[in-house]
This record gives sequence, C-alpha cells and structure tokens, in this order.
Amino acid sequence: MANNCVDVLLTADRTLMSNYHGNEFLGFGTCAPSNFIPDVLYSYLFFPPIGTSNGLPNAAPYGLRKIEAQLLKEGFNVLTVSPQHLRKYLKTAKVIGIHTMDPFGFGPASTTLASVFHKEPFLARHFHALVTSPVIREAKRNGAKIIVGGPGAWQFRYRPQLVERKAIDCVVEGEAENVIGKLFKAAINGEQLPPHCEVSAKDAPRLEDIPDIVQPSVNGLIELGRGCCRGCEFCNVTLRPLRWYPLDKIVRELTVNVEVGKQRVICLHAEDVMLYGSPNTVPNDEKLLKLHEVVMNKVQTISWSHCSLAAVASKPKLVSKLSEIILQKQAWWGAEIGIETGSAELAKKIMPAKALPFKPEEWPMVVRQGLGIMHDHKLIPAGTLIVGLPEETEDDIIKTIELIDDVKDCRSLIVPLFFVPLGRLKNKDWFTQTEMNELHKQLMFKCAEHSLRWVDNLLDMSFMDKGYRVALKEFYKVFAGLAKRQLRQAEITELH
Repeated sequence: MANNCVDVLLTADRTLMSNYHGNEFLGFGTCAPSNFIPDVLYSYLFFPPIGTSNGLPNAAPYGLRKIEAQLLKEGFNVLTVSPQHLRKYLKTAKVIGIHTMDPFGFGPASTTLASVFHKEPFLARHFHALVTSPVIREAKRNGAKIIVGGPGAWQFRYRPQLVERKAIDCVVEGEAENVIGKLFKAAINGEQLPPHCEVSAKDAPRLEDIPDIVQPSVNGLIELGRGCCRGCEFCNVTLRPLRWYPLDKIVRELTVNVEVGKQRVICLHAEDVMLYGSPNTVPNDEKLLKLHEVVMNKVQTISWSHCSLAAVASKPKLVSKLSEIILQKQAWWGAEIGIETGSAELAKKIMPAKALPFKPEEWPMVVRQGLGIMHDHKLIPAGTLIVGLPEETEDDIIKTIELIDDVKDCRSLIVPLFFVPLGRLKNKDWFTQTEMNELHKQLMFKCAEHSLRWVDNLLDMSFMDKGYRVALKEFYKVFAGLAKRQLRQAEITELH
C-alpha cells in the first residue's frame, strides 16, 4: 500500500490520465468540444479513465513520468496520483505538480475544432476544472504550492490570469530536468517561486542528465530522443538540440512498461522515428532495424508517434524491411505526419529542410511518394495541414487542394489545422475562422471527405480482436456516420 505521507504529488487532468482504449491516436478526441454525442459517452469512447490501484494510476503521461523520475533521483518523497484520488494524499503535500498538454485549447487541433463548434475543447475544460477544483483550493489553503508544466506551458503567456490570481504558483516551460528539483525544493521550503520559468535551448539537459522512467507510461510510450533537425519555422521542437537515446536506455524504459506495467502495446516517440540514431535527415538503416527487432521481440503491438514523409520517401526498401518486422504481429501501425501544405513555393519559404534529402520544390512529389509507400506497407498516417500560414496565397491553397485530390487513394486521415504562432513564427498573428475564404472552406471540406472516406476501413483494421473492442468499433462507426451526415449538411448550407 502506498504511503499517504508525501511531500510532492504529481497529477494530470482527466483527459491525460487515460490510455485511450490502447490507441494513442484516439487521444486527439480530447481536442474536440461537446458535440452531438452526449459527454458521458464521448468521454468513454475517447478518453476513459486510467485504471488505478490505491489511487495510483497504472500508467501516466510520459512527461509526468520523466518529472517523477527526476524528483526521485534527487531524493524527493513523491507520488503520481490520479486526479480523482488527490484528496487521499493531500494531508502532508507541500507541492502539487500538474502536467498539461493544451490547457487553454490553443493547440492547432483544438483551435480548429473549437472554431467549428464554438465551444471549449474537452482538454481545456478538464484542465480548468482540475486547477480550480475544491481539492486544489484545499491544498492551497493548507499552504501547498501548485507548479504546472508540460508541452502546453507556452499557452500561459497568452492567459496569465491563473498565475496572477495565485491559483497556480509557477509555470515551467521547456525541458525541466535541470531546474525542476530547485523549484520543488524552494516550494517545499516556502520560498517565493518565479511565476514563469522558461528553460532555454542552451539549458536543455544533456543526454546523460535525462533519467529513465521508473513507472509505466500511457500506452507504453517511450522516447527515442529529443529535438529535430528539420528547422521548420512554425515548430517549437526544432529550437531544441537533437539528441538520440542509446538503445540500452530505450530498452530499460521498455522493460519498465513491459515488466512493471504488463503492457504489450508500445508507442515509439520522436519527432521523426525514421531518423532514429541519425545525425542528419538520412535514415540510419542499421540502428532503426535493430531498434525494431529488439522492441518487437518483447511486445505485441507498436506504433510511432511521428515520422516524416521525406524520410519514408527516401528509403522505401527500409520501410519494407521495417514492415516485415512489425507486421508479423499486427495488421498495421500508425504515425502522425506533417503535410502542412501542397505548395512547393510555400514549403520553400517556411520549411525548406522538411523535404531533405529531396529539394524543397519537390515537396508535393515527396508527399505523394511518401503516402504511397505508407499505403503499400500498412503504415497509416494521421496527416496535418496548416491553414492560414503567414505569406499563404490563394495559389498555395489551390495547390494544397490539388494535392489532396492526388492522394485520395492513399489510406490516411488528413486534418486541416489553423495556424498557431509557434517556433520562429511565434510573433505572427493567429489564424481564425473569420479569416477563412472560400478556398479555405473548400480545403476543409476536401480533407473531411478524404478522412471520412477511409474511416470505416481504418476502424475495421484497428478493432479486429474480439470482446468489448468489437462493440467499440460499432460505436465509432455510428460516430463517423453522424459526422458524415453533418458534413453533407454543412456542404449543402455552404452551397446555398
């Protein structure tokens, strides 16, 4: 039984403390607001609560597990707790650390969906409910400090009110391993905390300073490395140095998930899994194949968090070899990809290295070839487009619409997302629904039609096993059918 007398509690809101029915990509459902499905049913379909033991989650978000590992390494008395069970451990807690992904719904997917439904996304609603909950207010009355961090920490620059009202004492932005211990120690000692602590790229931890997780992560997510060498103007990750973990470090975290967490599903996480172990934009065949041989020897199913179309297109034989290893145990695997635009001219302006080792003016060809290779090898992409990029012209939008037509026979989901000012474009203006022209609307409908065309096939491939997952598949198909009907009605309204 866990010790209830702890100094530090770590948690996350309800949308992040979920295993998404074992499919990491269902987590994107948290970016949507309330819709035509009742909230209770929707939350079960897309973010059911994680299993717990004595209030401790069987798995937790990977970033939270990294903070937990760092604090344990520095000697803190710390527990990661489900948000529904915080009160049980509250009595002695001096600090509560909260992990957040998208606290105000400012992420690209959330802003796009919120503009369609004109409501607050689930993830923003649940984050706000947690930080203003009676249990957090009680902790504050008892003198506990609230520290928030995670990928969504940047959003507090636009909404500092929760910090100003002292509902939150400190927001940590960036890779926190080198600073988190000092901040938590100061909080325990009752010292003043900085309202916003931003860790710069030069202060990012070295490879040897990043601890291994000691408890299981949601869906067995394992980090392969940090940073990205592509340098896209609109991305925060490219501002960080590229570091790849050695295989033995990855295996140690794999062991935690498999042996401690009893997980047989693993998600390999990097900004581009295809580039694991490579110092540049050319995949390293030997390291990538060895990684997958080792991982697939221990698990039943894997997925990738992200990969690049350029890396896929540059090494079709490598993708074929990887598929031979992976598809021995599963019917398909998935990854998020960035298409961003179908315009070679716009690609040259804002992401010239995204096409490497090809030329930026070859970007549309790279997308077509990459998606074709993925289709042939049952690597299923969830692709994103950016709507409203700075310097975007009508011709750029037309080229993107034409590209979507070109890849209509490639099994994929393609999601258009409004431009959010991040990375080197953080000083640019946000793109909003009011700025959409007729071409933008055509592009949005074209993407929706493409995705809904493939959704039944993807559901059949995703839920092939027996039991409750078969029933789940039928629920998702009903949801997709309703979405198709809504889309047709929206198109008719637009035409009239």
